[in-house]
Amino acid sequence: MTQPFTVQDLYLHQVVKELDASADGAQVACTLRSVDREQDDYVSCIWSVPADGSAPRQLTRGPGQDQAPRWSPQGDRLAFISSRGGSPRVHLLPRDGGEAVAIGQLPGAVSDLRWLPDGRALIVSAAVPVDPDWRGERPAGRQPKQRKVQPQVAWKLPYKSDGMGYMLAREIHLFRLDAQSGEHRQLTDGAFDVLACGISADGRQLAYTRTREGRFAHRSDLWTSDIEGRQPRQRTHEFATVMSPLWSPNGRWIAFSATRAEGDAQTSLYLLEEATGKVRRLGDADLQVADPASVHWTGDARGLVFVRQVRGRHQVVRIAVDTGKLDVLVEGNRQLGAFAPAGDVLVYAVDHPSQPSEVHACTPGQGERQLSDFNPWWKERTPILVETWEFDVPDGRGGREKIEGWLLRREGASGPLPLLNDVHGGPAAYALLDFDTNVYWQVLCSQGWAVLALNAVGSASYGREFCDRLMGHWGEYDLPQHLAALKQLRDEGVCDERIAVAGKSYGGYLSAWAIGKSETFRAAVVMAPVGNIETHYGTSDGGYYADPYYMGTEERFDRKLAKELSPMAHVEKATTPTLFLQGAEDERCPKCQSEELFVSLMRAGDTPAELVIYPDENHTFLGEGRPSVREDAAQRIIDWVGEHTSRAPAPHRQQQDTQATQGEGG
Repeated sequence: MTQPFTVQDLYLHQVVKELDASADGAQVACTLRSVDREQDDYVSCIWSVPADGSAPRQLTRGPGQDQAPRWSPQGDRLAFISSRGGSPRVHLLPRDGGEAVAIGQLPGAVSDLRWLPDGRALIVSAAVPVDPDWRGERPAGRQPKQRKVQPQVAWKLPYKSDGMGYMLAREIHLFRLDAQSGEHRQLTDGAFDVLACGISADGRQLAYTRTREGRFAHRSDLWTSDIEGRQPRQRTHEFATVMSPLWSPNGRWIAFSATRAEGDAQTSLYLLEEATGKVRRLGDADLQVADPASVHWTGDARGLVFVRQVRGRHQVVRIAVDTGKLDVLVEGNRQLGAFAPAGDVLVYAVDHPSQPSEVHACTPGQGERQLSDFNPWWKERTPILVETWEFDVPDGRGGREKIEGWLLRREGASGPLPLLNDVHGGPAAYALLDFDTNVYWQVLCSQGWAVLALNAVGSASYGREFCDRLMGHWGEYDLPQHLAALKQLRDEGVCDERIAVAGKSYGGYLSAWAIGKSETFRAAVVMAPVGNIETHYGTSDGGYYADPYYMGTEERFDRKLAKELSPMAHVEKATTPTLFLQGAEDERCPKCQSEELFVSLMRAGDTPAELVIYPDENHTFLGEGRPSVREDAAQRIIDWVGEHTSRAPAPHRQQQDTQATQGEGG
């Protein structure tokens, strides 16, 4: 006998966050995150999952966060980062388990690590404290001042980042860390952050991506040096963002993911020929990398294997270096949360509304098998039916086109049902299917709702034209597509007039835009939105370069267009009961965005509205916030849409004014 999903299930769900395979492919190290309800926090531990399907074995048990597992090249040890004891440090563990030993004491928290091929040392990324009053200079022998007041001096952009806050009192640099003695040596230095690195197969060279120095530091480039950090050379200049460099086994190529325009979120795959410095793209402009960390070379250096995003789904694909021929190795109506090749076996975690997070394996051509059972409780819950629906909608330019969306219902449910139209973030993204962010989906479906997660125009993974078309037309092109899809579902008897809209980030933007432009929705939940594009430009950690891109006016910021396309311009006409949810420390869509909308809606009339601000939470509060925050937010969403969709909507306020004027004239 099954039971309905509840919000409390978020305390049971364990999530596979990272995978790393040993050189022989026999063992896959897995980072598994679970909830510590008593501490209102998370614990992540490392498990070993045999690729042959044998029972997984827990290698670490905390306390704290154990993450970033990396097998040594010889396969005899596992390195990982752990926060046990305070600041994150590198730890080593024998292959068969035992006591983990911390090595090295670096200047600040360690954020990433890579083994050298001989297994004697690691290259690690770690924070280095600096004095922001130095403004990037290097006063010889001086240490940052210890002041009673620590002012946050902003002398370049960006100076803050969501989830991190103020950034200019530290830099991220590379260190060589001896695996035996723990001695370390700094390899990079300067007023920049190293974002990722790769090591050549012969252990003699580094490739790394780093931010630029000077007034604007949001761009990043590919650099190389010898293994000691000497003779650094900038290898790319034309990209806005460069990520995850990876040397080919023969040392000829460096593969990397990149975007060309500032603010662009669609990531392509490139190759740099080390000897000549020539760069070329692999595949066409529509071939998009879902996760830059998923890219791996084949052993013969003739191809790359990675996770591709396509039509809102993920595929594992292989692309040939010489011809660009693309082979699909693993596909399905789902997304992947983590990926690692283990010899001839491909290992990955699946994200899907009807499945918990588990490790799966596939030998191409031989089918798929599940390697873990971390969430047995899921089998006791109401089965959720997830279907792909196609909708005929206006294309924004006078024509029509077909788009897709995910429709979720309880298995066996028949309409017409109340429906939540859940709008994804981005906008250059797509509806994400993971459980942790969308707990309320399963709960609502268990209670007899339908959920629509639409990939409307502006969504990534459907080709560049489809994604880029929304630039300068936020709300104007995509809201009509949502409304057309909802009309189709009503006409086909799937749902009735009890429709709510919800979304976070860009989804919050479109939800706020929708209540000012449409009377379709009886309830709305606006989460961490862009509410006023003009103020978002100067208050968001990336608004100063992302907003001009999305307005289609890069590099200039068109304030007139920003005002016209802002929900603030229309929210006072809204009569839809609206709940605003916001993290107090959000630097991506700062709390002023929700506050402006909420205050304006409250002052405009008597429309039910509430603003909930979560202290200490950032932009990711819905899926990555404290468990108690996630519980509270999910329950408020469920309660709000449940209460207000049962009531008939009021007409827009401008129509009320017109009716009042007509009445007076009669």
